Parts: sequence; C-alpha cells; structure tokens
Amino acid sequence: MIGSCSVAPASDDNLAARVAELEDVVAFLQVALEKQRAEMARKDGALIWQKDRIAELEKALEDAGRRQKRPSAPFSKGDPKTEPKRPGRKAGEAHGRHGQRAVPPGPPDKDLVAPLPECCPDCGGEVCHDRDEEQWQVEIPDPKVVTTRFRVAIGHCAGCARRLQGRHPDQVSDALGAAGVQIGPNAKAFGAWLHYGLGLSFGRVGQVLGHLGLPVSRAAICRSSTRSACTDLVPVHADLVVAANKAPTLTMDESGWRVGGEGEWLWVAANVELTLAWIGEGRGFEQATEVVDADYPGVLVRDGYVVYNHYTKATHQSCTAHVLRRCHQMEADLPAADAKIPAAAKTIIKDALAARELATPAERAAAAAQCRARLDELCARPTSCDANRRLLKHLGHQADAMFTFLTVEGIDATNFRGEQAVRPCVVNRKTWGGNRTWAGAATQGVLTSIIATAAKHSLDPVDYLAARARSPDPGLAILLG
Repeated sequence: MIGSCSVAPASDDNLAARVAELEDVVAFLQVALEKQRAEMARKDGALIWQKDRIAELEKALEDAGRRQKRPSAPFSKGDPKTEPKRPGRKAGEAHGRHGQRAVPPGPPDKDLVAPLPECCPDCGGEVCHDRDEEQWQVEIPDPKVVTTRFRVAIGHCAGCARRLQGRHPDQVSDALGAAGVQIGPNAKAFGAWLHYGLGLSFGRVGQVLGHLGLPVSRAAICRSSTRSACTDLVPVHADLVVAANKAPTLTMDESGWRVGGEGEWLWVAANVELTLAWIGEGRGFEQATEVVDADYPGVLVRDGYVVYNHYTKATHQSCTAHVLRRCHQMEADLPAADAKIPAAAKTIIKDALAARELATPAERAAAAAQCRARLDELCARPTSCDANRRLLKHLGHQADAMFTFLTVEGIDATNFRGEQAVRPCVVNRKTWGGNRTWAGAATQGVLTSIIATAAKHSLDPVDYLAARARSPDPGLAILLG
C-alpha cells in the first residue's frame, strides 16, 4: 500500500498575517505606481513645453532671417529704437567732404537784384552798401501744353483713284475724325516711362500729366503704351532678342508675377549691353526659352534652379553668392560638429573668389582645378545631418558650373546682373500688383526691356520712345550705341 501524506491546514493567525503582508505590498506598489504616473505626467508636460518652445524659437529664427533678407519697405525692421543715433554726419574733422550744388553752366535766364532796405529795420539808421554776393536758383518753369493742329491734305490718284493722305514728320498717327484729337509723342513717352520705368500706376501717371496741364485718363495711357509695344517697338525688340541670343554671356533670373490676379513668373536675361524681360505662364524651361533659345551657346550665369541645367549647349556659371549665404546660415543654425561642412564649403568658395586677383589665366585655371578637387573631396564626405546631406548634394550637382569665372575671361561669379534687372520690376509689382491681362504683360516685357537697355547706355528713354513713335524704325544701333 502506497503511503500518503497530508498537509496540515494553516492556522487562522498565519493566514491573516499573510493577507496583511500582501495588502502592504499592494499598497506600496500603488504608491510607487502613483509616483511613476506623476513622474511621467511631469515629463510629458516638460516634453510638450519643449516642443512648443522649439516651434516658437524656430519661428523666431525664420522671422529674423526674413527680416535680414527684406530690410526695405514695406517690410518692417522692428520697433523704433528708444535712443536712436543723431541723424546726419558726425561732427569733427573726419566727417567727410562738404556737399555743395555746382553753379549752373552758361548765362542765367534771369538776372535779378536783391536791394538793401532803405533803413535798418532795428534802429532805423542809415544803410551802407559793402559788397555784392551771388545766389543761384534752379527752377522748373510753369508747365505749358503745346497744341498743334495739322492740316492734313486729302487727295486721290488721277490714274487709279486711290485715296491719298498727307503725313507730317511730327505726326504719330494717320487717324482722323473721331480719333483726330490725340496725345503727342513726348507725352506718351513720358507717361510710359513714369509707369514702366518709375513704377507709378496709370492713375498716378494721369495725375502727374494733369498737373502739368495735360488731362489724360488712365485708359489713354494704357492704350498708347500697348500700341507702342505692339507696333513702334516690335522691330527693335525683335532685334534685341536676336542680339541677346548672340551675346557671349547672359545672366538669367526669375521672380513671381501676377496676371489677372493669378500667379505667373517674370523672367529676365541681362548682360552689360542689354536687358530683356518677359512674363511667362510658368517657371519651366518652356517659358525660359520664349526669349533665350534652348541651344544658346554662350556662358549662362544663373542661380542653382534646376531648369537652367536644360541649356545643354551653354557653359554655366552658378551663383557663388547664393552658396555663401546658404553656408553662412547653416553655420549659425547647426551644432558645432555639423557646422564644419558648410564652413569648409564657404572656405573653398572664398578661396576661388580670391583667385580672381591672380595675374595670368594659367594661374587662375590652376586655382579653379584645385578648388574643384577640394569641392569633390568635400562632397564625398559622409554625414548624418540632413541639412549637410542636401548641401553636399547641391554642390555636387553644381560643381561643373561653380568655377567657370576663373577659366573664362569676363564672367561674373554671381548672378547680380539678373537680380538688378528683376529688382525694378518687383518694386513696380509691389506698387500696382502686376498686369490685368496678357496683353498688358506683353507690353510690360517690351517696354521694360527697352527702358532698361536705354538706361545702360545713358540714353533718355523719353526721347527714345518719342522718336520711335514719330518714326518706328528698328533703331537698335541707336539703342545700343
């Protein structure tokens, strides 16, 4: 018979002690759990605060960067200083040369005398004449509108009975009857220059001309400008486009524009001799080639926008100023360990810019090759920072176009000519918002190109536009002369 064993039942005292012990453990665990929950809540609150603080600081950093890039009106530069500096030049010997308006050349139109008073205004004593001094005053004369009546001879051919009409050289149109009262070429040119050159709206141009004694509506100025762009200036603008495509170098840039309230793009192409502006329905290669041909063979100076890479026949120069600004901003934003890569890229670009002072083309070409090798080595460096990875990828794509200014004579290292060409148009856009129609956009491009090119050759755009209204010949040699 197999033996059996039995367990004696626990006493009531032992069971109660065990239960009490378990209850103490549970209470301890509950207290520990509450502490853990409180600690987690505290850490969650701190994490939420840190996230909000990071977002706040990132926004502040973005706003500060935007204010640095946009210091001019209408963008705010912040609150006024409580103790601003005293305006004007500093007092003392080192304040600089005194400014003084030069005496007008030639004899004066008026010669007036300012006599002494008959007696002293303080004591009534006798006044003695000591000497004479000269004061010059340059003034705008009172505006005077010149009205011209043309007696237009009307006849016919005795042989074919064709109607014939006379034309005076000062006429700008053959229109008669209801359209027989017109604005002269100088007034039209002046209005176009005020709008497209100086950025005044058509309404304000009408106010200026009205103050000069020639009341004219906004629509009249707009229509006359459109007619000039579509007739008088078509040949010279076409020749200007041909000259740009034959130029050894061009600088291109683009900026936002508005046509009929919709977002479009303003394009420019410029060099020392000329400036071309046009407005396209997008920011693609198709819009870029509306003026600059796809097979342009010269040197193209541009920023890092990928569309310009489609100009495969051109030699490229990427803007070094854009890279330097990007590297400078990254140095300020990244930790010290990650900031070494943008600092190294900036050093390479600055060394290349300093190499422009080398004496011979061979020395500059050798410096370009050395900088390119350093840039390739930098682009091959591994990095775990996303910002550095993007920078090195961009530099790798632009490496072939980064040092062209050292190997090709007369090439700019930055796209400043394109940005200078864009700036007046952007100022105009901020004033009156863009164009309402695509016909107005085409007029904008033609007249902006003519006025900007004339300014590069120190020509009076008003005289040039008025001359083209009287005689719409190509005139490119005059414009580029």
